[in-house]
Amino acid sequence: MRDIDKIIKEVDGSMSIEGMSLNQEDKDRIRECLIEKITFEDMKRKIIKKHTIIV
Repeated sequence: MRDIDKIIKEVDGSMSIEGMSLNQEDKDRIRECLIEKITFEDMKRKIIKKHTIIV
């Protein structure tokens, strides 16, 4: 198993214990950060922007 797949599996397992399994989109985001396609900070900004409601 590749290191990236192992990391994602471990994160998914930890989240599952807390009742919050990762969906495929979550796994894809983690993979993008791990292969340095995007920084963790930029991904965090992208997710916050996606879920921010502007009134």
